[in-house]
Amino acid sequence: MTLSHPRRRPAAARFGDAVSAAARGAIVACAAAILGGCTALGTYMPAIEQLGIYKLDINQGNFLAQDQVDKLKVGQTPQQVRAVLGTPLIMSPFRPDRWDYVYEFKRQGRPVEQRNFTVYFVDAKLARWEGDEMPMSMAAVNRAIAAKTLRPDPSADDRGIFAWFWDLFPK
Repeated sequence: MTLSHPRRRPAAARFGDAVSAAARGAIVACAAAILGGCTALGTYMPAIEQLGIYKLDINQGNFLAQDQVDKLKVGQTPQQVRAVLGTPLIMSPFRPDRWDYVYEFKRQGRPVEQRNFTVYFVDAKLARWEGDEMPMSMAAVNRAIAAKTLRPDPSADDRGIFAWFWDLFPK
């Protein structure tokens, strides 16, 4: 006759309780993942999304720079405006006096930058324009950076030793 402790169950029964507890934990974890949705993955683990498919950077629409907008003058014809800004992205047949220039830049499928610019015509002449602030052109950026960083070269005014020697003799 074997004596066992009244509160103690056999090992097989204890293992079954552990499995059922693990199964319950797995069910709760799966339910939390399903109820959490896919947005939680991007919010709490953004690096996992980068392991997937590579997405190209996409430029869509008309990229306008501030120097292009500065060339606009009231009274220009639609042909002149098209020469300065390019063909508009949106030309509605219902509103031929309004041209919309839209630009959007997406990186990894997410919009990074979006700008809108609209020109209005009255009697086939440019009347006004409005829209978001446009960035400087790359040429203007390069000029601004060069003006800040490059100092005038003092040796540019130096005529050299030969000119100094030539100046010693009277003419």
